[in-house]
Amino acid sequence: MGSGMVRVIHVPIIVFLFSFLNPIPDLQTRIPMTSFTHTTLGRTGLDVCRLGLSATYRPGKAAIHAALDAGINYFFLFGIDTHMVKALRDLAPSDRQRIVIATGAYNLIWGHTSPRRTLEKHLRRLRTDYLDVFQFLGVLRGKQFPPSLQGEFVRLREEGKVRAIGLSTHDRQFAGKLAEEGNMDVLMIRYNAAHPGAETDIFPHLAAHDPGVVNFTATRWRYLIRRLRGWPQDRPVPTPQQCYRFVLSNPHVHVCLNAPMNRKQMKQNLTALEQGPLANDEMALMREYGAFVHRNSNRWVNKF
Repeated sequence: MGSGMVRVIHVPIIVFLFSFLNPIPDLQTRIPMTSFTHTTLGRTGLDVCRLGLSATYRPGKAAIHAALDAGINYFFLFGIDTHMVKALRDLAPSDRQRIVIATGAYNLIWGHTSPRRTLEKHLRRLRTDYLDVFQFLGVLRGKQFPPSLQGEFVRLREEGKVRAIGLSTHDRQFAGKLAEEGNMDVLMIRYNAAHPGAETDIFPHLAAHDPGVVNFTATRWRYLIRRLRGWPQDRPVPTPQQCYRFVLSNPHVHVCLNAPMNRKQMKQNLTALEQGPLANDEMALMREYGAFVHRNSNRWVNKF
């Protein structure tokens, strides 16, 4: 009982002090708000900075706080992303409403985790009573996300435990079908210069129901920023910032995730927002090098 009293008395004080010393700055004070840098996440109504953060490479709390300080407010995490979990659950309650937390339950190929149990686990770990975006992650083929399973996610949304539901998938045709059907609020997809197929398979189907579109692998697992064998030495190779700007130059994408390895990379990636849409010559380079990368990669890598 004594230790419980300590928690009851001291946690609010700690939270108050953290809120006073480390409030999240208004977005306008860090990243100028333009149609390139900020938008609404489709029909979810959630206001987002268009460069989001994934902590897949465990960049450290300093990198995550650098993102918060800059005004990034879309955070995607897996269950293993302890750096991000710790940073986000330390936020003051008043700041929770200003960020968008996205995560999900996992497709395990031979089965899947329970959406409800996974959601409850995330809520406990993050010390929040709701999630903004809850998705079925890693769908490789449409049959892995049947209507019955989609219904489980719909019920979680109806119960108010999540604001929006969706999936992450490499199956563009299936994503386009879901966009037309309108059950999913958010589609998390692969779109980059080496894999531009969403321009024909997904984007034309968005208008009817206006789902939010979140992009991953803008650098195509860093292949787009490496000089592959056979590319002329006198030709430039895209920068990470150009890869993000390629994605953000398409208005159909609401959020482009970046996954830095440390605070320095996080700060560098933020300059993509300052630089704005790609110029015509940059876009031409991105598409040419993207096609080159796709041609010179094996089939297995091209799937992911």
